[in-house]
Amino acid sequence: MHVVVNAAMSADGKLSSRYREQIRISGEADFDRMDALRAASDAVVVGVGTVLADDPHLTVKDDKRRQRRLEAGKSPSPARVVVDSRGRIPPEAAVIDDAAETYVCVTQDAPTENVDGLAEHATVVPAGTGSVDLPEAFAALESAGLESIMVEGGGELIFSLVETDLVDELRVFVGPRIIGGRDAPTLADGEGFVGDFPELALEDVKRLDGGVVLSWRLDSDAAV
Repeated sequence: MHVVVNAAMSADGKLSSRYREQIRISGEADFDRMDALRAASDAVVVGVGTVLADDPHLTVKDDKRRQRRLEAGKSPSPARVVVDSRGRIPPEAAVIDDAAETYVCVTQDAPTENVDGLAEHATVVPAGTGSVDLPEAFAALESAGLESIMVEGGGELIFSLVETDLVDELRVFVGPRIIGGRDAPTLADGEGFVGDFPELALEDVKRLDGGVVLSWRLDSDAAV
């Protein structure tokens, strides 16, 4: 399995404002870059917070890319995966419609009524108790044939994936905007590292949409 985290953040590292509403940080060129990455993936992964805040569809937008996937014997869009420990995805959420296959990673102790409701629309993947055991969940996804994984956030999920050494690449658009706010979400929220800080190797820098796309490789054997 190869896991790529893709995100757009402000110049001061924020994903959105302290109110957690969606803010346009990048432009059309970066949206197209993201769509191309989706089209090249087997699955797109988000946390339930992203679903509740933005109600994303997580499908490939470009018709030509959808057609190329069909010609390659694939579905028009990759599978969608939501990490949702308590099964809180609302029944009307776009991510569980029939536009693409959907997996929901929950805990073993998630409320039964929530899990049963989700099972009508998605494949439920139970893993861990209290919080989703990400290595176990991702191993189950790999067993289902999902090898190329694109993670689109949010910050809590990204931090947890880095913490458990599941991320291979990090691609970040840094936009020409300052959002600020100590309570605004960042690229890697969660408890944070206090030692053995993960080290990144910069592989590419590209100017785009008035900002820059940074492509990093995570070196799981090094820390600073």
